[in-house]
Amino acid sequence: MTTNADRNGPARSVYDFSVRDAAGQTRDLAQWRGQVLLIVNTASACGFTPQYAGLQALFHAYRDRGFVVLAFPCNQFGAQEPGSEDAIVRFCSVQYGVEFPIMAKIHVNGAHTDPLWRWLKDEASGVLGTEAIKWNFTKFLVGRDGQVIRRYAPQTQPDALRADIEMALDNPAG
Repeated sequence: MTTNADRNGPARSVYDFSVRDAAGQTRDLAQWRGQVLLIVNTASACGFTPQYAGLQALFHAYRDRGFVVLAFPCNQFGAQEPGSEDAIVRFCSVQYGVEFPIMAKIHVNGAHTDPLWRWLKDEASGVLGTEAIKWNFTKFLVGRDGQVIRRYAPQTQPDALRADIEMALDNPAG
């Protein structure tokens, strides 16, 4: 998509980005200013797909405290997200009761990497300092100040993030 920073210099926070949601509407991430975000690249036919249930459980448990999960479907890993945005939303709703926002399909690696994901990777590298996203369900926790707190590997179960989420929610500055 684009960044508001394209016009105003380098991105300083997650709030400098706009993305498309699964319905094709542009969403400024600034609409979630002051909330804690968990940004995840997802896929419907992946061994980690059952994590949708855990992500929904986190969203349900913490949304009233200012927590949002943002799912970004991606078909770059084993072609595990081949469907349309409508099919993805329907699958997530029917199979996992997902209520959190699902965005349009994106690229998280390569020449067509979404600007938000380029920024996320720059802010929090992976294992041994690698930048590339290794697989579906890589997660980024973003504080209320719009800064990346931590990156989590695909195999990290959503429930394992509870302590970090609670710490972020209890920190009004970040």
